[in-house]
Formats: sequence, structure tokens, C-alpha cells
Amino acid sequence: MPLRPCLAIESLVISPAQLQTWRSQLDSGFPQVADVFADCMAEAHTRLSPAGMDDYLAQARFLGKMGRGAEPLLIFLQEWPQVAQIVGEEALSPLMASVKQINKSPNSQAIAPLLQALAAIVRRLPTAQQLQHYLDLSLLLMERTSSSIHGIHKSYPSPSLAVFFEKSPQLLALLSLQGLRLWVDYGIRNYSHHPQQQHEYFSLSSADSRAVLQRERHGTLLMDHTRSLDLYLRALWQDSEVLVPYPTAFDGPLTPMPYMDAYGIRLPDVYDTRQGIPGIDRYRAALAHLAAHRRWSTPVFADNFSPAQRLAIECFEDARIDALAMREYPGLRRLFMALHPDPLEGACNPATHSCLRHRLVVLSRALFAAPVRFQQEHLHDWIKRFHAALAQGTSSTTEMVSLALSYLGKTRLQSDQLPDTWFDNTVVDYHDDNRHLWRFHELSDDEETFDSPDQAPPEQEPQTLPPRHYPEWDYHSQTFRPDWVSLYESLHPCGKAADIDALLAKHSALSKRLKRLLDLLKPQDKQRLRFQEDGSELDLDVAIRSLIDLKSGCPPDPRINMSHTTHGRSIAVTLLLDLSESLNEKAHGSAQTVLQLSQEAVALLAWAIEQLGDPLAIAGFHSNTRHDVRYLHLKGFGEHWGDAVKARLAAMQAGYSTRMGAALRHAAHTLASQPADKKLLLVLTDGQPADMDVKDPRLLIEDAKMAVRELDHQGIFSYCINLDANADAYVRDIFGKRYTVIDQIARLPEQLPKLFMALTR
Repeated sequence: MPLRPCLAIESLVISPAQLQTWRSQLDSGFPQVADVFADCMAEAHTRLSPAGMDDYLAQARFLGKMGRGAEPLLIFLQEWPQVAQIVGEEALSPLMASVKQINKSPNSQAIAPLLQALAAIVRRLPTAQQLQHYLDLSLLLMERTSSSIHGIHKSYPSPSLAVFFEKSPQLLALLSLQGLRLWVDYGIRNYSHHPQQQHEYFSLSSADSRAVLQRERHGTLLMDHTRSLDLYLRALWQDSEVLVPYPTAFDGPLTPMPYMDAYGIRLPDVYDTRQGIPGIDRYRAALAHLAAHRRWSTPVFADNFSPAQRLAIECFEDARIDALAMREYPGLRRLFMALHPDPLEGACNPATHSCLRHRLVVLSRALFAAPVRFQQEHLHDWIKRFHAALAQGTSSTTEMVSLALSYLGKTRLQSDQLPDTWFDNTVVDYHDDNRHLWRFHELSDDEETFDSPDQAPPEQEPQTLPPRHYPEWDYHSQTFRPDWVSLYESLHPCGKAADIDALLAKHSALSKRLKRLLDLLKPQDKQRLRFQEDGSELDLDVAIRSLIDLKSGCPPDPRINMSHTTHGRSIAVTLLLDLSESLNEKAHGSAQTVLQLSQEAVALLAWAIEQLGDPLAIAGFHSNTRHDVRYLHLKGFGEHWGDAVKARLAAMQAGYSTRMGAALRHAAHTLASQPADKKLLLVLTDGQPADMDVKDPRLLIEDAKMAVRELDHQGIFSYCINLDANADAYVRDIFGKRYTVIDQIARLPEQLPKLFMALTR
């Protein structure tokens, strides 16, 4: 898709007066914050309500004033808008309460890791309830692992809290909340008095830690299968709804049942294998039951029904829904029969317990199972009446209400009023709680809240592109730091297109030589495809032969047509330019800077690729710490080499540092969507990856190496053109053998187009 014109960028900027108001609310003097403040505010303005915006700035102000530097404030400004969109703005209050509690302890260094991991955490725990449980667990860990000297009231930081926050995304990708709690409890119980062993446990470095992780890693996590389950709903039920997990670890003796509300379909966060049915099939059974309810059930008013009557109505309606679902998809019978409880008659003693629930589950089982072993005579009568109603079609919820009330009137016992209800073997856990089945003439406060979401997303047009968050590889721990880098993409400002025309005129002799080489690479003439049943014209030789066969009594060949195809290229190219500060230095042996020579080389390359007709995108990047990586679009795949592109190229400027891994991942994000057989990512750089906030020189080299490996897995061929004479010391580590070092930078305008043609010949 073509990029927007340069002038369109101005319309995306929030007014200076509004920005100044927000700056006053934030009241921060950190220069790092000033660099990204406008972009953060633009994203927050599109994602947060006005009240949410005020709370956002108020809490950001607290983080900036709490004396822990700019890092927590920067992370919060960049992460909270997307977190709020997932988990809701109401989660800010419990989050900041936890942050303030951590800040009052000796563990304030753990605040930044908590905020940094928050976006990855809420993608696994996307409800405020689940996030609250996670925060409570974190505070318990802090309290139990912050040591003190005997006899002296002086606490020391927890050796495990910060690393626990860093590892939480990895842990939640493998464990449910219940499994995470058990894993944490084991670490607290066994290592709370051994700081070094405790750190090794919570950083997943010890064998014991990994063994307990594998022990608690069980079942099927909903968040790992939301896409496949959503496709299941769409394909089989022509239905679609947001699937939201709820925790099963903190709700007491009775596990809540699936349900539907205004926010989506709520399902347990994890399902274990039960009765030989794996967790994924249990999710499918629950979704089939819910989807069938949405298709065939009609809400009824509950005000005039007693709790016992409502229980009986739900039993008959659930049985009807199961029967209709099995009629639609017979394979569901195996799942429903295995998961439905099979209670024994007489298991409930009416002298001590209310047995109504037990009798209804026995009936529910009998309604779609062969009732040969049920001895109660009245069961057979109700089974016949139930199936007679279904035989007339899908029946209706109203019919089930009448049937349930009749059943209850004829089978009710005095003991049904006893306070102790028999629950053993009566929970049909793939059924929902049927809250969608009931309507009330007088809504309570809870039901008003249930029917009307308390926060509607603001209906505003987005005013700027929000940042993209990319992971970064930590070679020390051999894990990714999730959402570690914030990348802001924008259209490069414009200059004078005539300046690029002047550069091309300067290299007119080189252009003529390149033109002759380009003619050899251009798509060749059309190729004829013969023996086609459908084609653009008649293949006369084959037609005559077929006619002779027909006259001779032989079956003629029907492939008497031919068509033509072009023997062409199928290559998409992205040229990624390192625009770091070092490009402003003079090139060795030339009066020009490296930036000026790069402009000439890129202009010639873009002109050459335009002659070939290959799709080309050009982008530049530089970085000012992980919080501010800039990705500047110079040419989009849908744009032709013209004045708009030349104007952006003429305005190229260099500054800041080279955080290459994030730029490679983002370039691959757009290149991977191109419909080409070969996808080539060319990287033009003059130095090794580095940034101001990274002290270890190997860290960003290893991250770029991992990014190149990710590109390989996506089928993208990457190649580096390096202008650093000493590049052999690091470029091979990143790109393997796919690189060229150009020592004589003055020859770059000549070498770059030739190198491209050699790679794509």
C-alpha cells in the first residue's frame, strides 16, 4: 500500500497547547522523557478515556517523583496504554497500589522489571481479576523473601523479586495461575533462607526449579489455543466472540463454570485431561454448548420462578441444547458422554440432604443416554416426553420451561427444602452457568453492570502510529526479553527532489553502464505454453492433428489451445539504512561524508530497481536507548521512484545509535507480506550494533544475530553491506557469510547497484 504524502504527517500531531497541558500534569524534567513524550501522549490519547488519561498522567507523575530515575517512568508511559486496552483502565489502581507497596520496601529496583513485563503478562492474564491474583502472588513473594537480621529490624531486598518479574512472561507461557502459585510456593518454602539458591530457583537456573516447573506444567492453556478455538467457532457454528480466561486457582472449593457476558465468552484458564478427553477437546465441548445456546436458546424472565424451578428449567434446556448440538455434529456425542457425570441412583440420602440437584443430573444423563439401568419408572416417561418435543423440530425454550415445571410438580420431595445440597458427581463442567438464560424486570446493580460495559472504547480517530514493541535476545540467559524495545515508525521528512536529480546527473556515465547490465536482468520475452484446454489462441498444429484423429475414429486430443506467459522475476527488496551519528564523518579518501555517499548509492540503486520493476521499500533507522528506536520510511513498496521519494531521500540525516535487531524485525514485518518468491533484505551500515544504554558490546551483536536467524525462518534472505574496514570482527557473527565489506567507501555508489544485481541475477 502506498505511503501517505509527507504533508499528512502534520495532521497527525496533537496541538502544542494540549501537549503543554499534559507536560504540566506530568511535571517531569527527564530529557529521555521529553524525546518520546509527544509519541506516548498520541498513543495514550487514542487508547484511553479522558478520565483514564488523567489517571495515567497522575500515576506517571508519581513514578517520576519517587526518586528511582527515569526508567520506571519511561516504561510506564510506553507500556500502560496497550496494557489498559487489554485488561481495562480499572486495573491501574491495584497495579499502582502494588508499585507503591514495593517502593516502600527495600525492593524498589524491582519496579522497572514489573512494569517492563506487564504487557507480556496481561497478554497471558487478560482480565483485571487475573492480574490482581498475579500482583497478590508477587507481594507474597516479596514479603516472604525479604530477609532480616535476627534481633535487628532491618530488611534487605528480596534476591528473587526482580528476576521473578523478568521470568514471569516465560513462566506464564507454560503455567496456569494455579501452577505458577504452586511453583512460587515451592521456591519460598525451600529457599527463603538461602539467597543464592533462591535467586537460582526463581531465575530458572537450578535443576530443582526446572523440575518443579515441569511437574506443575500440566493441562491445556486457553491462551495457547485462542486462535484455533476461534476458528472452530467460526467454521462449525458461524459464530465469533472474544475468548477470555478466568483463573481456576483462587476461587475456593467450587470451580466457577464457563459463562457469557458483555465482554465475551469466559472459559477456565487451563483444562486438564479428564475421562480420556484432552484439554483442547474439553474447550471444544464447552464452546459447542455455548454456541448452541446462542443459536437456539431464548431468554426468559426469572422473577416468577423459585430457585428450584430455575434449576429444573436449566437442566431441561441444557439437555435440549446438547441434543440439538449432537444432532448437528454427531461426533460431539463422544465428548458429551465422557464428560457428563454419571451419578448412581440412591447415592443421595433424602433424609440428610436435598437431592433435587442429584435427581436432575440423573435425568440429564438419561435424556441422551440409553436409560436401561435406571430403575425409576418416572424417568422413562419424562425421557419420552422430552424426545417427543425434539422430534417436532428444535422445540423451544418455552416448551422446556413447561416440561421442567411439570416434572418438578410431580417429583418434588419434602426433603428438597433441606439446607444441605448433594453436590457429589453432579457438576457438568462443560456446561455454562446459564446467566444468559435469565432476564429480570427489576435489574440489580450487578446486572446493570453486567449488561452495560462500564467503559466503552473512545470513538476517536487515531492521531499517530502507536509504537511497536519488539523482544530482544539476552544471550546471558538465552531467553528473549519480551516487549523490551519501543520502535516508532514515521514517514521521513521531505527535502528537495532536485538534489537527487543532480546526484543522478553526476553519475550519468555509471548509469549508462548499469543500463546495459539491467537489460540482461529484465524479464525476457513471452514463452508459449502449448497443449492447453483453455488458452488465448488456437494451436493450429495440434488442432489439425486432433481433427485427423477425429476423422479416423480415434479420440481427439482436447488440448488444442495455447497461451503465453512472461518469463519474469519475482523478487521483493527492502533496503534498510543505518542512519546513526557515525555517518556524518568524512569518508576515507573523499571530501564527502559517508551519509552523502550513501545518498548517491541509494539513489542509483532505487533507479536501477525501478528499471527492473522489482518491488522496493527503503527505510532508515537509528536509536536513542531501547525506549526510542526510530524507523523512518523513505519509500514504500507501492510507490514508484518519483519526486516524493526523492524528496525524502534528499532530507536524510544521521544521528544517535544503531540498535539493529529491532529494525531488522520491523523490516521483516512488512517484507514478509509481499507476494514474491524471493524476499531480500539489504542492510547498509557503517558499524556494529550499539546503543547508549547497553554496556556489554556483545549484547546487541547477539540480538542482531538472533534477528537474522528469525528472518531465515520466515524465508527472508538477509545480506549486509558494511562500510567499516574492521567489520570482519563482528559482521560474520551476525550474518554468517552473507556480507560484503566495502573498504573504499568512495566507490559505494558504483558497488551497491552492482552488488544488488549480482545477488538477484
